[in-house]
Amino acid sequence: GAMSVDSITDLSDNTSKLLEALQLSHPHELDPRRSRGKKKPLSLNPITWQVPRIVDRCCTHLETHGLQTVGIFRVGSSKKRVQQLREEFDRGLDVFLDEHQSVHDVAALLKEFLRDMPDSLIPRELYGAFLSTATMEGPAQLDTLQLLLFLLPPCHSDTLLRLLRFLAEVARHAESSWDPEGHEIPGNKMTVSNLATVFGPNILQKEKPGEKDASALNFEDSAAIILVLQKLIEHHHSLFMVSPEMQCDVLRRLFQTDPDVIEYLLRRK
Repeated sequence: GAMSVDSITDLSDNTSKLLEALQLSHPHELDPRRSRGKKKPLSLNPITWQVPRIVDRCCTHLETHGLQTVGIFRVGSSKKRVQQLREEFDRGLDVFLDEHQSVHDVAALLKEFLRDMPDSLIPRELYGAFLSTATMEGPAQLDTLQLLLFLLPPCHSDTLLRLLRFLAEVARHAESSWDPEGHEIPGNKMTVSNLATVFGPNILQKEKPGEKDASALNFEDSAAIILVLQKLIEHHHSLFMVSPEMQCDVLRRLFQTDPDVIEYLLRRK
């Protein structure tokens, strides 16, 4: 008979993994203006938003205090203060970043975390596939990038989206602007290209940190990494959006193989 599923814990392990892989989303869930502080599961994704606390808090701090900081991510930081913050997060402490923390220290902490992840934010087995998109153009490039993003584990996917959304906001403040009174608001000078140059090697890694030749990228790979990350920053909203047609196709296939998953998704919707 039919099985009524009210909680993901009622599903088998295999089905839970299948639900994780679906990563279905609605446009409002990608809107950065969403209410903050509410730990609300996504409407169609039964798994909660999986972003490490350190990444979310660093991004939020820099969005609040660092968007007008000239040379953010390129100006030196205090190694001692960065190490102290890193140790506090590592110990599982509830670290709050406020206006007393240096923007450059928090920026360095974010870069270090991404660089030193045991498995890079874009998993290493997909390194070559992502780089191959650098030679593509137009819709084919974006379609391929989107399909590759769908292969990311949920935690990697959610964290990458949070980071790209933040980087796009930084780039939006790269140029100087003027307030209503005519006073100049300095730009941070970090264009999409500059941000891709800084973050690309931390997100797309061929070798693990500390491994032989980990820092020795050839020119072609370095250029490709920058191009790929530029595209991810510029098109992150559409790239992470599952089309209605693809959702319907997935649901039709699941109806044949895992009808209990369909029931779970529809009950949540």
